[in-house]
Amino acid sequence: MERVATGAWIDRPLMRAVSGLTLAATLAALAHLYLGSSGTLDAWGRPLGTDFSNVWTAGRMALEGRAAAVYDLVAHHRVQQEVHGSAAVPFYGWLYPPPFLLVAAALATLPYLPALILFQFATLLPALLVLRRILPDRDTVLVALGCPAVLVCLTHGHNGFLSAALFGGGLLLLGGGRPALAGLCFGLLSYKPQFGLLLPLALLAGGERRAVGAAAATVAGLALLPAALFGPEVWTAFLLSLGQTRTVMLEGGGPGWHTMQSAFAAVRAWGGGVGPAYGAQALVALAAALATVWVWRQRAAFELRAATLVLGSLLATPYGMDYDLVLLGPVLAFLIRDGLRRGFERWELSAFALAWFMPIAARPLALHGGVPAGFLSLCLLLGLVLGRVRQDLAAVPAEHQPARREAAPESEPLCPSRILPRTRTENTAWTSPSTRSAISS
Repeated sequence: MERVATGAWIDRPLMRAVSGLTLAATLAALAHLYLGSSGTLDAWGRPLGTDFSNVWTAGRMALEGRAAAVYDLVAHHRVQQEVHGSAAVPFYGWLYPPPFLLVAAALATLPYLPALILFQFATLLPALLVLRRILPDRDTVLVALGCPAVLVCLTHGHNGFLSAALFGGGLLLLGGGRPALAGLCFGLLSYKPQFGLLLPLALLAGGERRAVGAAAATVAGLALLPAALFGPEVWTAFLLSLGQTRTVMLEGGGPGWHTMQSAFAAVRAWGGGVGPAYGAQALVALAAALATVWVWRQRAAFELRAATLVLGSLLATPYGMDYDLVLLGPVLAFLIRDGLRRGFERWELSAFALAWFMPIAARPLALHGGVPAGFLSLCLLLGLVLGRVRQDLAAVPAEHQPARREAAPESEPLCPSRILPRTRTENTAWTSPSTRSAISS
């Protein structure tokens, strides 16, 4: 038990072995799906890439001059049936705001399968690059690719890699003293508006006004583009569809409560009504917002602020899916980076390993055991981060705490050396001299 508490059981050979096995399982699962497919449908009659079906067909409709119709469930489902050549094809709803139609339309200029492959790998690559920049270790890419979240995202043909690249990249740029570029990334993330609830609060609390301005300008520009290309009616259709989206997809649990990683979904899965579910979600969102603002107002290490913001954003939304847990990649990278500099608390490394594995376990545990494991793992990680921040603030005199970052030089470390080291356990899994040197530089 002591080895579990200290994380001593996690060493580099074990990480490589487990990551290699899970990566091999991912490749085998993808090969099984594609080899057993017929046209664009898998052996179970579902589109390959499942949710990508709504992206490609929405793009096709936009290119055909029917952009507003993507928010008509019946019309959109009919196009999906035509594309895949089967009336039994499940419907995958288009819930994105109009700017994401620009990406969908570009993808729809290619045939379905090449577009799916291009989208997945063109977004996976920058996500891996961001993680490698946060945690510059020779095994970072292997451990990232082996994470079960990659399998979940690839089989759903989803945009989790894009979200991780934009969110993690924006934070990396912000920590490196490039607030305008960071704001650009955060603005582009508005295609998933549910993950932007806490961004302005955190950035304003941290004094990052340039990033806020750049993000606002990016969102405004993105809002104008689809209106100019597809007509202003596309925004009208989107706004009118929000009520239907809320009742069918959220309150009615369209995707299945077991796929949603939120307090709202947990209450609904346990038989609670819509009112109590919204009440529980409001409490969690408020707690996440208060925690995020508190951390960003403190003189805490930037890695801890970054991890808090991503975790708080995942907890604040009632509509977070298991494939969105790809965002745990930047969270874990930032926390390991901070731990390598100043030590790890007891149980932290084991908690990180659990979070790494959770994306593949969250759905079956919720479906068959009624346990909202994904949601609980997010709460656990946020609690660990807040514990780190409290200990740092209690142990380090104010004059030794790092100043709140506004426009730090690019070469300045994310976590300045003025922070005094914690008295914590040290794990050797990520402690090669090259890794420590890259993180310290």
